[in-house]
Amino acid sequence: MNHGIFTFGQDAKESYDRMIQMVGKAEAYLQNKKAWEIKIKDSASSNSNDEENQSMYTLAGLRNDVSTVAGFPVIMSTHSDDETLNFARRADIETISQQGPATPDHVIRTKRVPMLGRDVKKFAREYKKYFDEHHTQTPQELTMLDPAPRIILDSEFGLITLGRTAKDASIAEDIYRHTIEIITRSEMLGGYRALPSTDLFEVEYWDLEQAKLKRQGAPKMFAGEIALVTGAASGIGKACVASLLARGAAVVGLDLDFAITSLHERKDYLGIQCDVADESALGSALEKTVQHFGGLDMLILNAGIFPVSQQISDISTSEWTKVMRVNLDANLILLNKAHPLLKISPRSGRVVVIGSKNVPAPGPGAGAYSASKAALTQLARVAALEWGNDGIRINILHPNAVFDTALWTEEVLQKRAANYGLTVDEYKTNNILHKEVTSRDVAELAAEMCGPLFAKTTGAQVPVDGGNDRVI
Repeated sequence: MNHGIFTFGQDAKESYDRMIQMVGKAEAYLQNKKAWEIKIKDSASSNSNDEENQSMYTLAGLRNDVSTVAGFPVIMSTHSDDETLNFARRADIETISQQGPATPDHVIRTKRVPMLGRDVKKFAREYKKYFDEHHTQTPQELTMLDPAPRIILDSEFGLITLGRTAKDASIAEDIYRHTIEIITRSEMLGGYRALPSTDLFEVEYWDLEQAKLKRQGAPKMFAGEIALVTGAASGIGKACVASLLARGAAVVGLDLDFAITSLHERKDYLGIQCDVADESALGSALEKTVQHFGGLDMLILNAGIFPVSQQISDISTSEWTKVMRVNLDANLILLNKAHPLLKISPRSGRVVVIGSKNVPAPGPGAGAYSASKAALTQLARVAALEWGNDGIRINILHPNAVFDTALWTEEVLQKRAANYGLTVDEYKTNNILHKEVTSRDVAELAAEMCGPLFAKTTGAQVPVDGGNDRVI
């Protein structure tokens, strides 16, 4: 079955020691035959910013094509290092890569062969042909698996791995990196050979192998989809990351705080330290998002600053400009750059803007903040009108008095509560419903607004404030 080496013994240690001995012999043989060291040429490219942008949209388009053929959105990771580029650019790649996996059970993770280039429809036709040729030879009735590739070899991008989740794409990467080494060394020894397609088909559609996949259970709401959250290191943004991850999305978090990079240690999260007021940094963050996960489906615009309370007569031009740059301009830039990606999202793009109660009911001393959030809300409303033809939904949430954020220290809470003659607990629930509003409350609604429940809603403004008489 081409599974490799098996060793046995009277106990586990004896079996293990024999395995080490056999592997040592194999390594020595490869070294003796000059097939151990794999020489890798420098394949680094020096693309311009325009070329990198085009590559980003090319990759996102490829992910959309694969998702269409698969029948569900996929995560797609691109690995453009010297090893993968060297392999993808081999003159004999069409021969050595199309024989089959190194060991047959890999077929359920990588398909029988990788796709060469970007013709997804052709790959799907060939997979259907492979299924049609072999399924009649089995006694039981079989249903064809999705015909989408799990491995793509591309001379420009190197190795591209795909899966229903980021974990699946990562497993495919691990497997195929080993396969690259095996094929390369085999060719140095005289030639790589895999099992015949008939044998591989039996393994791919073997009940026990299929059971491995079925044990994963039903996919979550956002399985295969990618979300980006700004201001994600704390407060509402941090809660949005958690809510989206819980629903199966792969999430990219942006924040000025370096802590964003280690917010979650898992395959479906990428934290990027980023100043949203820096246009080039935003562009770079989107490129990393696409390289890491394949595209962009959901965008949560949360980053913002709340300046010190000032009367309008005291607001300096520099302070006003700073607030507008972060709360308004940065979001315009990100919307502009993200639009082409959202437009080709497999399930259509979704944007949730975190506004403020200060939009419908502003308060004194918050002129710059209120104006910036009002302008952002108006921008989102116009975007909802303009992007409807692209299937992109844009909705706005207006939270108020969310106290579990860095802005509200215990000292500030006590001072504000005292101003109203209330205790801190009374102040936190000083709304019509007498309910405290938390970051998680806002995040859960933001996530749901990206889901099927709000599939026919766009341009909406929803308060998350426990009820405010001025808003109502």
